Amino acid sequence: MTDDLVFSDEQAETTSRKTLPPWQILVVDDEPAVHEVTKLVLSDFELDGRGLHFSHCYSAAEARALLADRTDIALILLDVVMESEHAGLDLARHIREELGNLNVRIILRTGQPGQAPEEQVIRDYDINDYKEKTDLTRRKLITVFYAGLRAYRDLMRIEHASQGLRRSIEAISQVCDSGNLRAFASAVLEQVNYLLDLHGEGLCASRVSAYTANATHGELKVLAATDAYSQLMVNEELNNLPEQVKTAISRALSDKVSHHDERYYAGYFKTKAGSESLIYMEFAEAMSGQAHELLELFCRNVAITYDGLLLREDTETAQRATICILGGAIEKRGSESGNHLQRVGDIAALLTAATGGTEQEIELMRVAATLHDVGKASIPDHILTKPGALTPEEWATMQTHSQEGHKLLSHSRSRVHTLGAQLALEHHERWDGTGYPNGLAGDSISLHGRIAAVADVLDALVCASHYKPEWTLQAALDYIRAGSGKHFDPTMVKLLDQHLDAVKAIYTR
Repeated sequence: MTDDLVFSDEQAETTSRKTLPPWQILVVDDEPAVHEVTKLVLSDFELDGRGLHFSHCYSAAEARALLADRTDIALILLDVVMESEHAGLDLARHIREELGNLNVRIILRTGQPGQAPEEQVIRDYDINDYKEKTDLTRRKLITVFYAGLRAYRDLMRIEHASQGLRRSIEAISQVCDSGNLRAFASAVLEQVNYLLDLHGEGLCASRVSAYTANATHGELKVLAATDAYSQLMVNEELNNLPEQVKTAISRALSDKVSHHDERYYAGYFKTKAGSESLIYMEFAEAMSGQAHELLELFCRNVAITYDGLLLREDTETAQRATICILGGAIEKRGSESGNHLQRVGDIAALLTAATGGTEQEIELMRVAATLHDVGKASIPDHILTKPGALTPEEWATMQTHSQEGHKLLSHSRSRVHTLGAQLALEHHERWDGTGYPNGLAGDSISLHGRIAAVADVLDALVCASHYKPEWTLQAALDYIRAGSGKHFDPTMVKLLDQHLDAVKAIYTR
């Protein structure tokens, strides 16, 4: 399984394990001695391998300013009486109600218990403990810290689990919206980082089976990579990878299962069609067990999406090929050259992009525009291939190809056929209202119809036919310009002129 992977001997530097960050503690008290004693008494305190880091405020106002920018405080030791008799109580209410911080543990301390009776304070304020300063011996203070920090830790675990679930759902939604395999792979890498809230580096690669696409010959190809790995990719192949990446990828492909340690994840999944794909990510910080669970859940859903995306691409490829084949058959009956439909599609796509169309809208227009003349299948040969001018009766019959094409394509509800039906009906309408079949004018003609009118006429003029010789591209462009505001939407003509280099490129391929 790993014969098609070629690696260099480059070794990657390993990142040393970082020490766990300390718990953030805020002491709010107007007596400096209280700050010093608290810090001294708890200097060697540790919970879950994490020590303490103290921040100090000497008034409620100072604490308000600090907490406006801080959301990482785990526990607050808060004096009741400072610049006012209820400064601490007002600050507690501000934290809960105005800042909306329900996670931080608040321990009220007072040297004047009569100012704020314990029962009233516990009832009216969302605090976690209430102690008299004289009652807080070293042993009791440590007990309070254990209880408070454990409660904070558990609340944060619940919040992180909730955030992880939300991130997982959002990440999967983003991946599902991908329009093609490369967009899909890029979205996977981006959303893995979003999901875990870690700045990981990695790549997404695929070995498409010969059954699905013979062109790949079963080789593993890179679909997307983060910045750190993009420099290691040559011709989409996995060359020059660091040793630990080589080992992880080889193992995943050989064992056909995902695996990981604290600093990397090698996700493997296989589609029903037999295609194999993997996600390799490495992280500067160790992942938690919860992060691994989220990643597994995410990748299982990614595998399902990937399978569906492959099937969709195969279906769309087959659809485009079928349309081209049928369109070519119709062209052979008529007078257009074999490349007419393809060029009409390319010009229509170019103008759609120029009007601000999305990538999906551009590709949809490229395919749908090739269906604009499908109604000619209903036109008799003696009219369709007549070398001279048509009689009024023959011309009336020829004009029916717009309605016939619309009728034919309207049987399908697919997006490409629905748009094709609209183009078939409108591509002979004129900006001044003198076109057919419905005599539409101006903006009453759809944007797609106005685009198709320019694309069809431009290429029809350039192509030789039974009834006229071919025109030069310059002459055809001059004709389009002369028809601006009469036959054609002036905006479309202007956009065509603004993209002349791209138009000329279509005719020099």
